[in-house]
Amino acid sequence: MSPKEQLNVLAISHYVVGGLHALFGSFGLIHVSFGVAILLGLFPNESRTAAGPEMAMAAIFAIIGSIVVAAGWTLGIVTILSGRRIARRRSRKFSIIVGAINCALLPFGTTLGIFTLILLSKDSIIQEYGESPAPI
Repeated sequence: MSPKEQLNVLAISHYVVGGLHALFGSFGLIHVSFGVAILLGLFPNESRTAAGPEMAMAAIFAIIGSIVVAAGWTLGIVTILSGRRIARRRSRKFSIIVGAINCALLPFGTTLGIFTLILLSKDSIIQEYGESPAPI
């Protein structure tokens, strides 16, 4: 494959994995929904007091779910943005950083991150970005 084709495949892969990050991050909305429903009293429970431990657990449930959603969506958006920048041959260092972050997320993020780091380190790809390779 030519360097242009490799970068196009890498950009599409960023779009797909970014979408998966956002999708899987959305599963936290289930926790948020249940936590908020318990806090609003939508589940009847005669023994519940206004400040019972289940209220604290419901709040924690909703907060942790919100953090999961925010992290998933943020990572998804950043990964998609990295794919867009790869397609436009801009911000190679940004894409390297996003690839390194993705390495921590098994299995798709790790695969994408490794291929991103390897591909964006090649001299032919660096020249494709209009940069000159670093001297040895």
